[in-house]
Amino acid sequence: MSENFLDESQSDWLATVNDFMDKEVTVEYVRNCDFHREYPYEAYAKIAKQGWLGIMIPEENGGSGGDIFDYSLMAEGLGKFGFDFACSVLVPTFTAMNIVKFGNAAQQERYVRPFIDGQIRFSVSISEPDAGSDAAATKTHARRDENGDWIVNGSKLWCSGAAADDTIIAMLVRTSENKHNGLSVLLIPNDTPGLDIRKLPTLSRHATGTTEIFLDDVRVPGDALLGEEGEGWKIITDHLELERCAVAAAYVGNAQTAVDTANRYAQERTQFGKPIFDFQVLKHTLADCQTQVDAARLLCYRAAQIKAGGTPAARETSMAKLFGSETLKRCALEGMQILGGYANLPEADMERYLRESVQSTIGGGTSQIQRTIIAKSMRLPA
Repeated sequence: MSENFLDESQSDWLATVNDFMDKEVTVEYVRNCDFHREYPYEAYAKIAKQGWLGIMIPEENGGSGGDIFDYSLMAEGLGKFGFDFACSVLVPTFTAMNIVKFGNAAQQERYVRPFIDGQIRFSVSISEPDAGSDAAATKTHARRDENGDWIVNGSKLWCSGAAADDTIIAMLVRTSENKHNGLSVLLIPNDTPGLDIRKLPTLSRHATGTTEIFLDDVRVPGDALLGEEGEGWKIITDHLELERCAVAAAYVGNAQTAVDTANRYAQERTQFGKPIFDFQVLKHTLADCQTQVDAARLLCYRAAQIKAGGTPAARETSMAKLFGSETLKRCALEGMQILGGYANLPEADMERYLRESVQSTIGGGTSQIQRTIIAKSMRLPA
């Protein structure tokens, strides 16, 4: 459905990722990881072997030097069998790009190449029990001791992928009492003594995993600081446009699969002597869903194109994230209705798409937050 809006190389790239998902990953693999709540280590390694983890990382850092449009097309393909799977690749990339942009030479040397090669992963830890959308309310506290090390205490919540093997957590912490300028980011390996990571039995993110983290006098080397002290707010907000472009594209990829699955079933399932697709109420539902998916895709492409050109795109990325997530939720819910009782079985995949869609309107900034950002851009001058 997207080929008409892409040039030949972009269409070929998206087709390559889709083909990889069909043949090298498979929907059965993604389904089994979800069912058993197992991190997709095998598929992650295959993606690393392709060199795709470094698609946006500059060539001088060992990457491919691609732009956010290339990355968004990859996200669309990786998301076709569920956002949870795409999340296992997207979440680490956000921190990798922050290290490229804000890290010193030693940090880039230590982390970037191993990430591209698939030897390490990253997780982002921002939220806390009392700090969700209001990230500046972070209470987890880090102070330097007499040796220059950081001593960290507190708790974090809703950290995707933090429990996976060989993961470095980019953790937002408070280093002074200033609300925004008192925040910093520390790079903390998830096997650091004193770090207690617990995987939560959440509705979605079964494979990548969502965790809560408790920190009790966790000692982190002084050189674990990413950027400068007090730059934490700048660092975490800097990657939000990248994040929202990527996740919106992954939502579109999964929404398209939900529509395709429902459409195929509707044309194969016979009731009252004819395929249920021939009932107007269902064919119109599918037509509406496909229209929404195409519109969501175009919003993603517009946002990615603007960002690739170097122009800030807070409004456009929020629109793409908002509409993409809400579209996935609608398409998955309509898919459940069209598949009927069969939709409740794991092998139908639709119930998984629905579970992931509920999280999609919350994670990465809720739909309400996206609307607030969009409305802010609409405010007329006084």
